[in-house]
Amino acid sequence: MTVAASTKLRLDWTMIIALVIFHIGAVCAFLPGLFSWQGVGVALLLHWITGGLGITLGWHRLLSHRSFQTPKWLEYFLAFCGTLALQGGIIWWVGLHRHHHLHSDEDVDHHDSKKGFLWSHVRWMCFEIPAESDIPRFTKDIADDPFYQFLNNYFFPLQVVLGVILYAIGGWSFVFWGVFARLVVVYHCTWLVNSATHKFGYRTFETTDISTNCWWVALTTYGEGWHNNHHAYQYSARHGMKWWELDITWITIQVLQFLGLATKVKLVEAKTAEE
Repeated sequence: MTVAASTKLRLDWTMIIALVIFHIGAVCAFLPGLFSWQGVGVALLLHWITGGLGITLGWHRLLSHRSFQTPKWLEYFLAFCGTLALQGGIIWWVGLHRHHHLHSDEDVDHHDSKKGFLWSHVRWMCFEIPAESDIPRFTKDIADDPFYQFLNNYFFPLQVVLGVILYAIGGWSFVFWGVFARLVVVYHCTWLVNSATHKFGYRTFETTDISTNCWWVALTTYGEGWHNNHHAYQYSARHGMKWWELDITWITIQVLQFLGLATKVKLVEAKTAEE
């Protein structure tokens, strides 16, 4: 399917309207009556909890790639944190991500970067996603788990509950910064991994896709910007393979490993990583 062929897909108006509302809310967070440095602080803290611990550590490296193991209570906690990033249901997300790796930058890849930067960044979400039909095939390890089914079905109500809690603590400023502004920033950080790290940066390994290592994406996504490394060795818990490729999430895994909370950590052999 080419970019032009995307017009044959039905528009997902629910997604389009939701994205517009969230972006308007993020802009409104800068209004005089809603801006506060305390709100910005809440947004930054929740950015790390939901985007760093939740999406990057939990949904991506732990659940999607099983690059390490944790006690079940910690796995569930990280999965819950990721749910608060409001990036869809966890089963849906993991299934599509595994599908992406199998077909990266191929025609059936739902955010194929060869269809353009804007398509891989956000446009693909504005249409129906044919790959959704393959999700059951890719999520047999989590699809029957009652907790994951709950998170998959109630991710939006959980965000509403978070908004109510934030309002009770700090009023509308905390809501607009802790929900709208934070969600939009985490969205774009995640989307940059689909778009920018298939366009900007350098390639250390030869892969079948056009993934790259991009330092500035790595800084905003807790290490996910070393994307060419990741596509070359999907199982590795460590994405920054050179000493200067800062990978905050790998450091977090090392801390968990020191505490005895991360086991069976999968890594690329040192000799291979240095090549």
